[in-house]
Amino acid sequence: MKLNKLIAIPLLFLLPMAVAALESDKDQPIYIEADNVEIDDGKGVSIFQGNVDVTQGSIRFTADKVVVTRTEGKSDHIRATGNPVTFEQKQEGEKEPVRGRSRTVEYDTDSEVIHMIGDSVLFQGKDSFKSDRITYDRTKSLVRAGASAKGKQRVRISIESQKTLENKK
Repeated sequence: MKLNKLIAIPLLFLLPMAVAALESDKDQPIYIEADNVEIDDGKGVSIFQGNVDVTQGSIRFTADKVVVTRTEGKSDHIRATGNPVTFEQKQEGEKEPVRGRSRTVEYDTDSEVIHMIGDSVLFQGKDSFKSDRITYDRTKSLVRAGASAKGKQRVRISIESQKTLENKK
């Protein structure tokens, strides 16, 4: 079996990715831009719509709609929906960021875990991971997909072989 072909091995997602997220990202403020916003302080809910752009350090999400829920004493919960929601984050010592897309992204600001739901794809360099559900722990660079991420579809992985990478140089 050649590594550069698509394979379906969900167990590979239990292994951490080789590089780590930028440590400084988690300490940065979150900025949100949108075409419009509706804020309900009483309920602790803010709804951003239209070309929504969410950034925190090197992390960036783009979406059609983002709902931020604040609960006293708990972290903010961010739910982004779109067709698709896109995600990227720079990695320590890497030129290319980790990138992803999905129909929905959920993120609790103190958990560091991003949940990608619906037609999810995560790219790390030339490698890609596809499933209906992917969880990505951005500080540990740990990816889970398929059943290990509470998904229902099999996982598809594309991994560039070392020989292919060397031939491209």
